[in-house]
Amino acid sequence: MADEPTLDIDERPDPLPAHGRPFVPSDFQTPSPPRSETFWLEPLGLQHNDADYAAWTSSMEHIHATPGFSQSRWPHPMTLDENAADLRMHADHFDRRLGFTYTVRATGDDDVIGCVYIYPSGDSDVDASVRSWVRASHAELDAELWRVVSSWLADQWPFDGVDYAAR
Repeated sequence: MADEPTLDIDERPDPLPAHGRPFVPSDFQTPSPPRSETFWLEPLGLQHNDADYAAWTSSMEHIHATPGFSQSRWPHPMTLDENAADLRMHADHFDRRLGFTYTVRATGDDDVIGCVYIYPSGDSDVDASVRSWVRASHAELDAELWRVVSSWLADQWPFDGVDYAAR
């Protein structure tokens, strides 16, 4: 996913697929998020603000070293209120079917340990650009998250092509 322009969160343009078609068909039912023995996904929302903020702020260097984030402007220092605005934006995109962001929760204690972003690709030959990260304290789950999400996307989403950096 390309870096976002330097704009306030409320000023960012809506993400649009390069191929010009809707990101997902109008009749597409968002599939139930996957669960594994070690983590589960749920749509990201404002209720995750404190835990999401704690997860990524504790792991900024680790996230920048994660495939898909090495050239990204994010993560960068933000306030808890700025993070809340970012979460509201992702929830709005989800509601409007412009992009789908999921928080990754640890099985057992339900702690937020990462995030998965499913957004339109800027490449007209690829439908979706997907990125994910896990906090540094759960780095060993990165490859498993990639496998589980990759399988879920292939089996249950309407994409012909997905750009999701392998682990």
